[in-house]
Amino acid sequence: MRKSGILLPVFSLPSRYGIGCFSKEAKKFIDFLDNASQSYWQILPLGPTSYGDSPYQSPSAFAGNPYFIDIDTLCADGLLTSAECAGYRERVPNGESIDYEFLYKTRPDILHKAFLRFEKNDDYLRFINEEKYWLDDYARFMAIKNRFGDVGLEDWEKPIRLRDEDTLKPLIKELENEIEYHKFVQYEFMRQWLAIKSYANKKGIKIIGDMPIYTAADSAEVWSMPNLFRLDENRAPTHVAGCPPDPFSPDGQLWGNPVYDWDAHAETDYEWWAERMKRSMRLYDVVRIDHFRGFESYYEIDAGSKTARKGKWRKGAGIDLFKTLDKKCPDLKIIAEDLGFITQDVKDLLEKTGYAGMKVLQFAFSADGDDYLPHNYVKNCIVYTGTHDNPTMLGWAQSADKADLAYAMDYMGIDGADVSKVCNGFVRLAMSSVADTCIIPLQDWLCLGDDARINTPGTLGDNWCWRMDKLSDKTAAEIAHITVLYGRDKNSRKADKNV
Repeated sequence: MRKSGILLPVFSLPSRYGIGCFSKEAKKFIDFLDNASQSYWQILPLGPTSYGDSPYQSPSAFAGNPYFIDIDTLCADGLLTSAECAGYRERVPNGESIDYEFLYKTRPDILHKAFLRFEKNDDYLRFINEEKYWLDDYARFMAIKNRFGDVGLEDWEKPIRLRDEDTLKPLIKELENEIEYHKFVQYEFMRQWLAIKSYANKKGIKIIGDMPIYTAADSAEVWSMPNLFRLDENRAPTHVAGCPPDPFSPDGQLWGNPVYDWDAHAETDYEWWAERMKRSMRLYDVVRIDHFRGFESYYEIDAGSKTARKGKWRKGAGIDLFKTLDKKCPDLKIIAEDLGFITQDVKDLLEKTGYAGMKVLQFAFSADGDDYLPHNYVKNCIVYTGTHDNPTMLGWAQSADKADLAYAMDYMGIDGADVSKVCNGFVRLAMSSVADTCIIPLQDWLCLGDDARINTPGTLGDNWCWRMDKLSDKTAAEIAHITVLYGRDKNSRKADKNV
């Protein structure tokens, strides 16, 4: 069945509190998707963020971002007063960048106020029991981290960093209330998000979530499950993840995440991955696995290296992991992010899993872009104009190599002098392709420039900050028209030629 959807991070939604959240604006966006005849809302990872604000560098592989909790919902539930809410609203209009410093300084305070008025109920007790696999250690990790002034795990006192029982036990007792606070925050996150997801599902819209392959070195998992990573005796990574040099990044990309000890994972029958996937299945309808090629072979760099130039490739878990997940997590719906340096071995692994891979049109018109040209697609793939790591479509057209742009314009049959038509041309190219699913970033439907870009890989600052303004019924109708025209309408309506 041909379907389509829109990529928009939760943080980019309009909000009175400085960042998109699980609010009435989220429901309005779902209404917009419904009116635009879309089948999917694709989002970025929902995990907490830390230094750099990247959702792909999280202190937990399981937890949710406290910033996404809707303050007005807490007020409606009687946990906050209207006056308290008004005092925490950011004086920045929608459409302007997210101020993460403001959130870091103010959000814990108002969430603590709500926590102090919260009374445990059966739903809460059920939640902490269902999420016990990760929740206890995460709450303890965050409470201890806060006690130490939010410094990284590597700067904790050694007995606590190494989980010395005699040292840890009295500290956990002392921090009992703060540990409960972090459990409450995760409960509210889950409760509010599932209400949003249910609202979308009732309108026939499914959520595509995003699972980062790695977790951060400063994370609850590295602290509580060090055996799953390649660490030294002090819990410091011996090797970190990244990407090798390429024409776009001469020094490669040094991500800094600790790499997995895949032998240790195999010995546990991939329990951690199964629990992580079960958690994702509770949060999403479809899961996009980031950096899928890392499961076949991953690039590691010695810890302490200044660049990613001197790394090496090592074999990942391979098909054994995915066979195990299929057994432990029935009815998985997976999208494999198979971008980057792709070998035949990676292609073979993808074929063995049966997962849908990704096709990005911005990659199609370079010298080695044949795999991304629509006439080479198979149905079992997801086509994008671009991803969160790409320039917007207009930004690409304004900065692309002249030969690549000329090739793209010729391919689409567009006057090579009219760059303004690139957004519409690429959208129609994606929507008309044979790919079963087409996902278009909202910025490309709106033909926005690179001031609306989400992320520039390898850079720090000015990323993950874009916020949209209000959307119009006219825009929804225009999207619906193109969606119906190319047979991707979730309601299978016939094209309205009067739109």
